[in-house]
Amino acid sequence: MIRRHFLALALSTGLLAGGFSGAAQAQMAPAIDKPVTITFYNYNLASAGLGREATLDLIARFEAANPNVKVEPIAAPSNEVLSRVQADMVAGLEVDVAQLVFRDLIYAAEQLGAQPLEDLAGDELSAHAEGFVPNGLALGAVNGKTYGLAYVFSTPVMFINRDLFRAAGLDPEKAPRTWDEVKAAGMAIAEKTGKHGFFPGAYGPIDGTFVYQAIVMSNGGGKVRDGNTLTFADKDQADAVAMLRDLMDSGAHARIDVGAHMDTFASGNLGMFLFTSAVLSRFETAAKGNFELGLAPMPSFGDKPTAPTNSGSAIFMFSQDPVKQRASWELMKFLTSDEAYSIITSKIGYLPLRPSTVEDPRYLKDWMAANPKFQANIDQLDRLTPNVAFPGPNYRQVENMMKEAVTEAVFGDGDPRAVLKTAQDTAQPLMPQD
Repeated sequence: MIRRHFLALALSTGLLAGGFSGAAQAQMAPAIDKPVTITFYNYNLASAGLGREATLDLIARFEAANPNVKVEPIAAPSNEVLSRVQADMVAGLEVDVAQLVFRDLIYAAEQLGAQPLEDLAGDELSAHAEGFVPNGLALGAVNGKTYGLAYVFSTPVMFINRDLFRAAGLDPEKAPRTWDEVKAAGMAIAEKTGKHGFFPGAYGPIDGTFVYQAIVMSNGGGKVRDGNTLTFADKDQADAVAMLRDLMDSGAHARIDVGAHMDTFASGNLGMFLFTSAVLSRFETAAKGNFELGLAPMPSFGDKPTAPTNSGSAIFMFSQDPVKQRASWELMKFLTSDEAYSIITSKIGYLPLRPSTVEDPRYLKDWMAANPKFQANIDQLDRLTPNVAFPGPNYRQVENMMKEAVTEAVFGDGDPRAVLKTAQDTAQPLMPQD
């Protein structure tokens, strides 16, 4: 209670809302020649199902290779880690490295004091980024500088219950590749099996907007904002949401609790589920002995190329001390190395930021051969589209208003385009003024 009070006071007085500068406060030390402890705020540590053991393994490997550095792991769920970082800053505790979701990117860079890595690492950053996926550094960039180093992320993939496809008279080898095909398959599954046809993890308070944004940006490339102007109700964007509404009205789209989608698919009651590949291991466990699991790329709007948008997180440096900055940078480099991604991909299910690991026998080549389903996710890397975060102190409120409008537009009775337009007009005054 005291910590929340201090946090509220800090926010109201500007301590955490513009009180930090993104500029480096000191020159990073050239090397670590004495013992140092750094904190690492991480949401994968908060749940075994999201990679707790794999993350602890990564930390242990880093410490073994860097005996002068001790990493203090601090676990917090993904929807709470930012608040934990803010609260600890207000309490005077040192925050060195934090894993934050991409929705917090602009806020972390402009309001929370994240360090621009070009200013600290310079040529080291450029050298380390060689071999990243196209747009790899862009995922964590704000105004031309990298504040968040892309860490664990994925693109939306279509999970398929192949048994339900067969029961509906569909060929599981020919998973739907367009939204028209999703509609037809979803209706067939619902009508012939009594189960649910399709559902996207694009709604509700616990889901990020990456699935929704990927669908929207695949319909002509339109984004949810243009600078400080909201555009999620523009024609192409609204048409994409209207398509989801049409799926709902046709019976192809399941009308279920938006918070129950993973459980519905894991129980074998949903034919197609568009969501992050990070839950692949969970679904593989659930499917054993129950149904045959398949994966396919996200569907397209006819011949338009898809724009798979990243989920997941980046790692940010908040250290001010030169030695801790060096230790933090070494940790960040290790967590985005070939060795680290061989663990992150095989043990958790996220995409490798370095595609070469997939073909390297030292890393993921053998695992990929044993897990061919994952190729559907790898194939989308060359079209990776950065998740669009919102600027300004009201960014979460704006995002929530958009998400609530999308949910109402798909699940409600009103005209979906009108619902989006009303929400956009209401949210626009909360955006920063040009």
